Amino acid sequence: MTATATPRITLALVGGTGLTELEESAEVLAIDTPYGAPSAPIRMVADAPVRLLFLPRHGNPHRYPPHRVNYRANLWALREAGADHVLAVYAVGGLHEPYGPAALAAPDQLIDYTWGREHTYSDSDNVPLVHVDFTRPYDGPLRRSLLAVAHHCSEELIDGGCIGVFQGPRLESAAEIERARRDGCDMAGMTALPEAGLARELGLDYAGLAVISNWGAGVSDTLLSEEDIAQTLHEPMARVRRIVAGLARQLAVEGH
Repeated sequence: MTATATPRITLALVGGTGLTELEESAEVLAIDTPYGAPSAPIRMVADAPVRLLFLPRHGNPHRYPPHRVNYRANLWALREAGADHVLAVYAVGGLHEPYGPAALAAPDQLIDYTWGREHTYSDSDNVPLVHVDFTRPYDGPLRRSLLAVAHHCSEELIDGGCIGVFQGPRLESAAEIERARRDGCDMAGMTALPEAGLARELGLDYAGLAVISNWGAGVSDTLLSEEDIAQTLHEPMARVRRIVAGLARQLAVEGH
């Protein structure tokens, strides 16, 4: 009797601002999609014990603003590359404690303030109309594994939080941030949607890892600058890389 091979787990990492490169020497996977090209060629960073794919959301070099990212092509290409799980890294603004600069969070909810983005695959006569349940945008095994790995690695990761997703690329006004706070948002970002919804439509196990780069507008007296945000992201992105490495090891254990 021939033994049945254990299906290989493939984890895709979608890098945001501050995480444009993951590995210099990696196999490039050129994948086209019905929605055009993804933001950059997908790179296979590791092949064992878990296949690890990397895609920079904004391209490499960083060139696509949040409202022009081809989210549909990105998620489609990752699925075609064999991704079972997708971990999305976002740089976000914090709206109150404990979501302060340099903190990491595993969000569990979203509010959409964007407009005009291609946000679904069900938008033509050639694609079946699907109404996916989005009650809990991040509810899946990957998020639970992410929290467990962070705890095991002694990396502080806030469990939960709502991201208010704004259009960008400009940063928000103080009034917009105040409205988001009243709505129940803990963080302000620009890329979690439509990405999370598209992943749900494709049946991908999708989790988010938010890196707080700054206080939202008006939360502190400090004016925001791209230089300050980049500087703040440097240290927590090193922690993100350690968590991703631990997550790959954990998925390998769970897959056996």
